[in-house]
Amino acid sequence: MSYSLQSWGRYPSHPQTAKPCYWRADLQQTLADMAAQHGTLLPFGNGRSYGDSCLATSGHALHMRPLDRFISANWESGLIRAEAGVTLGELLALAIPQGWFLPVTPGTQFVTLGGALANDVHGKNHHVRGTFGCHVPRFGLIRSDRPPLVCSRQENAELYAATIGGLGLTGIIEWLELQLVPIRSSLIDATHVRFGSLEEFFVLSAELDPKHEFAVSWIDCLARGKSVGRGIYMAANHAEEGPLVFANPCKLNVPLTPPFSAINRLSLRLLNSAYYGGHRDGRHNSRISYEPFFYPLDRILNWNRIYGPRGFQQYQCAIPEGNAAAATRELLDAIAAAHSGSFLAVLKRFGDVASPGLLSFPLPGATLALDFPQQGEITARLFSRLDTIVREAGGRLYPAKDAHMSGADFRNAYPAWAQYEGLRDPVLSSRFWERVTT
Repeated sequence: MSYSLQSWGRYPSHPQTAKPCYWRADLQQTLADMAAQHGTLLPFGNGRSYGDSCLATSGHALHMRPLDRFISANWESGLIRAEAGVTLGELLALAIPQGWFLPVTPGTQFVTLGGALANDVHGKNHHVRGTFGCHVPRFGLIRSDRPPLVCSRQENAELYAATIGGLGLTGIIEWLELQLVPIRSSLIDATHVRFGSLEEFFVLSAELDPKHEFAVSWIDCLARGKSVGRGIYMAANHAEEGPLVFANPCKLNVPLTPPFSAINRLSLRLLNSAYYGGHRDGRHNSRISYEPFFYPLDRILNWNRIYGPRGFQQYQCAIPEGNAAAATRELLDAIAAAHSGSFLAVLKRFGDVASPGLLSFPLPGATLALDFPQQGEITARLFSRLDTIVREAGGRLYPAKDAHMSGADFRNAYPAWAQYEGLRDPVLSSRFWERVTT
């Protein structure tokens, strides 16, 4: 049985013919069979990568989502072992009632464990706990050129480092161990602060980030002049008391793809103004469920369809600390002048917790992320301007979200790429890797 898959951004449009694998014992043979038939392939999780890092050069993907079983769980220590196709949400459903939570989570719980490791995802607590890979002591790796491996800091250490953030190209992640963090409640104590400028964001971040495990800001990407960078700062800690309940609220669904993008100059201005105006001045504390804080978009199934048939691109960059304020302002000025961007524009600070991954994205400083409707040459011109700002500030782009980065920019920002290339599995190849290394 085979079927078609695509990236979450739906751009570039290169549907993948998927071959599912249902049993770990079949992985090595399935990998060999696909390589013999198609030359190259790529593992594919739950399809939440935005650009072309999840798209096989050959158009043939080994679908890992059916490998969704838990292997072991120690609820005394919080160490779990699970197959790579388990999603973060499936893990939370099991772990929260036992008093445990993910150490690091991105903005969606629909990512698989294998995908989270391959992209070394980060969350709202990077300044405290670093990336996802910091909490994975061991994993199993299936390669085409050797027997199955166990990788850790002590065993096959080079492949351990290369696989964390390695975009699925060092082998097939079969299973992984993850060290969870203890919680006393599934509620979080959150603080919301409306701020009027980018300068205010950096002041708030310097004051409140160290007092909270989680911190992130929504930014009005269309604000200009003295209001550039205005937004809502949100910080939180796990509550010390309350129930331990997995949140699974009723979800809305975008049932079809409209003929054009619903995100445009008018709708974006209306949404941004309404959201900013809907928050009062001052600091406001509340105790809420974890789900709307960590996963606001997960309540809308298939939300990627709102961008229309041409899809969208996400632009996410990291800017070093010394240049973060000036470069972020330049980026926001350019985005506002283009009257483009997304309603959910995110700005946060990265800390200095080092990742074990060779190609991990975060660096000490700030990161800005926005979605842009795909508009051909209009988008290309804007991204070229943004790339120049990031390059001159010594920053870099996030490969898991990228669909346009030049090879020169990638190789300059990720100098370990050549070392990584020597560890790549010879039958695994993505459109992203081919684009940035040739």
